[in-house]
Amino acid sequence: MSTDVDMAKKAIYDILDSRIKTVEAKLGALKAKAATAKANAEIKLVTDLLTKKQVIHQKLRELKKSGGEQWEHTKADLEARIADIENSVKGIESKSH
Repeated sequence: MSTDVDMAKKAIYDILDSRIKTVEAKLGALKAKAATAKANAEIKLVTDLLTKKQVIHQKLRELKKSGGEQWEHTKADLEARIADIENSVKGIESKSH
């Protein structure tokens, strides 16, 4: 009878061990998926920032050509856009570390 009990315990142990390994494998897959999703989200953010950078360069060219009140307006707009992109970059950097 002791052998039957040992065999039953071994079977239960093996089942539980198998379930744990299955969960560990699923967790590994979820971790990889999350890392990919995070990377994809960061790529999208960086792409959006590169588009904003192009607009900033356009505004800088406008600033160079403008004068008077238009110069002040363009300067203020440019400063706000630069601050926005700087904050966005800092946010991405802080999430990456």
